[in-house]
Amino acid sequence: RCQRWVENCRRADLEDKTPDQLNKHYRLCAKHFETSMICRSSPYRTVLRDNAVPTIFDLTSHLNNPHSRHRKRIKELSEDEIRTLKQQKIDEAFERQQTTQESNESNEQNTVSEEGGEEHEEEAVPLTLEERENKDYLKSLFEILILMGKQNIPLDGHGVEVLPEGIFTSDNFQALLEYRINAGDEVLRKRFEMTAVNLEYCSKTQQKQMLEICESCIREETLREVRDSHFFSIVTDEVVDIAGEEHLPVLVRFVDDSHNLREEFIGFLPYEADPEILAVKFHTTITEKWGLNMEYCRGQAYIVSSGFASKMKVVATRLLEKYPQAVYTLCSSCALNIWLAKSVPVVGVSIALGTIEEVYCLFNQSPQLLVELDNTISVLFQNNEEKGNQLKEICRSQWTGRHDAFEVLVDLLQALVLCLDAVGNDSSVRWNNFIAGRAFVLSSALTDFDFIVTIVILKNVLSFTRAFGKNLQGQTSDVFFASGSLTAVLHSLNEVMENIEVYHEFWFEEATNLATKLDVQIKLPGKFRRSQQGNLSSEITSENYYKEALSVPTVEHIIQELKDIFSEQHLKALKCLSLVPSVMGQLKFNTSEEHHADMYKNDLPNPDTLSAELHCWRIKWKHRGKDIELPATIYEALHLPDIKFFPNVYALLKVLCILPVMKVENEKYEIGRKRLKAYLKNTLTEHRSSNLALLNINLDIKHDLDLMVDTYIKLYP
Repeated sequence: RCQRWVENCRRADLEDKTPDQLNKHYRLCAKHFETSMICRSSPYRTVLRDNAVPTIFDLTSHLNNPHSRHRKRIKELSEDEIRTLKQQKIDEAFERQQTTQESNESNEQNTVSEEGGEEHEEEAVPLTLEERENKDYLKSLFEILILMGKQNIPLDGHGVEVLPEGIFTSDNFQALLEYRINAGDEVLRKRFEMTAVNLEYCSKTQQKQMLEICESCIREETLREVRDSHFFSIVTDEVVDIAGEEHLPVLVRFVDDSHNLREEFIGFLPYEADPEILAVKFHTTITEKWGLNMEYCRGQAYIVSSGFASKMKVVATRLLEKYPQAVYTLCSSCALNIWLAKSVPVVGVSIALGTIEEVYCLFNQSPQLLVELDNTISVLFQNNEEKGNQLKEICRSQWTGRHDAFEVLVDLLQALVLCLDAVGNDSSVRWNNFIAGRAFVLSSALTDFDFIVTIVILKNVLSFTRAFGKNLQGQTSDVFFASGSLTAVLHSLNEVMENIEVYHEFWFEEATNLATKLDVQIKLPGKFRRSQQGNLSSEITSENYYKEALSVPTVEHIIQELKDIFSEQHLKALKCLSLVPSVMGQLKFNTSEEHHADMYKNDLPNPDTLSAELHCWRIKWKHRGKDIELPATIYEALHLPDIKFFPNVYALLKVLCILPVMKVENEKYEIGRKRLKAYLKNTLTEHRSSNLALLNINLDIKHDLDLMVDTYIKLYP
């Protein structure tokens, strides 16, 4: 089909290009296609039909204006060809006029058009007074909804259940509408001046319809940039509760036209308990509803809560089967050790992680509690003030997300228990009932032997991956050299697995010593003891129980998870980071990226010249001036003024940059995730709305009110 297009366009300069190159690197303006060839799958997306061929061309204008500068080189035409073309054009114009009368659709929604000349505007049919007033009215409603989204104002006001029967009160939407009428909005006043005061001006159904359109139009602004960039990666965050239903937040990574790596929030996806159904819906939403071509997806990462990891792994596997280049990776915003701990399929580990998070949240929301903890740490570490001060500082940070979170917890455990005991048993009015109650419950959880063994074993097993994980979140050179150290990490863990009896004996001894210090009884879990009642032959010891139930599955799982997440393809991609000049310098410019870049060969504009171009790239940096520093990150390399002279290197860096494992160098382009966290933190679960959330998180994205109004009128005439 691409070759047919080239023939019809008479582009002699493109005849030697392969269909794959044409498809990836060239675009054709929408005005060259018949209206019948264009299919609108939704009011805000326009796509071509599968058999679409361009037929509308003016190939004669350059003959009358020899001085004009043209971007297209075209073949000279004979007089017979010109006559035939003119006749075809007259026939086509007549057909188009008839089609336009039947369906007058706006050019503004045409996302097929990218380049190729000036867009001609269709003549707008004049609106009647009634249509104009209706449009102005709808525009006012959309303005109110967008304001509510940006300011995070929930649609509902007072709950109906708390009002006496027969009393009517406006929800937030209606209250703002009334306020606008009182402020002098004539359009709204005319509309509602004869309406009873105890009636809804705008039904819940209509509000929902309009919100969905707002959400789609604003999402489309981001998705348009993603499509222009071609390559992207998909990242999901932890499952969240939106008005009583579980949803997956979805973010997209891409390099924009200013060469900046961005991570933007594009919406929530309803979570499904069945991983196979979730995988299908995930794929359908991204490709059909949001219109992204997964053939251009180069990475996928899933930050998961405990218990969800295995399901998201199924989603990753199904996508990899369809799109082998969508490499499954870790996400840069999550420490490797925390990610590994959350993925361990042992119930005790999930419970321990939940307890740790609750302890962190309790202390984080009460400055008084933190002061109490500081005092407890000062008493316990009076012989080692340096260590005590270090722990106090850590307590005021997001310590549950650190690479060494379990080591910190083991050091802090005694202080936490003593502090919580003091608060839970304090009979004065110093602490409110909520904090005193939570302190009592969490103290009991922390002094459970099952919890102590779990955190000690996690601390010891994950000590083998701590340095490796820390480097993955470091500079580009750290990530490159970390990829080469994976073999050593796996070797160490395999050695632990082979000698698990010996290692477990040491770990269990450490756990029993810690339990003794806290005056905790060493025993089997109550659930296991109850299940063994009446079984006289069962004489299993605590040490053997925890070896089989915890140590062995944890080590086995972490070895397998590292192999899965750092697949051969992922490691190959990370080896390409030697393209970054500072990494080249550390390797004495003795690098061989072309061997690892094979996987991205089809993503390059000129794959045949890759080897020569890489040689020039190495020479450029090897023989640089003394005062020129080597760019240390992909971000710096992409912003080099002469990067345009290295199109293959630029394309490779762009694809590597969007891998979820690479950190976003410029924090202002990672704001989507931060705003998502802020929205979830500041909004009550029952007030959350997936539509309003998108408006709030993407508050700085431009919005076209006219497009929203036109879309609404078309969908709900």
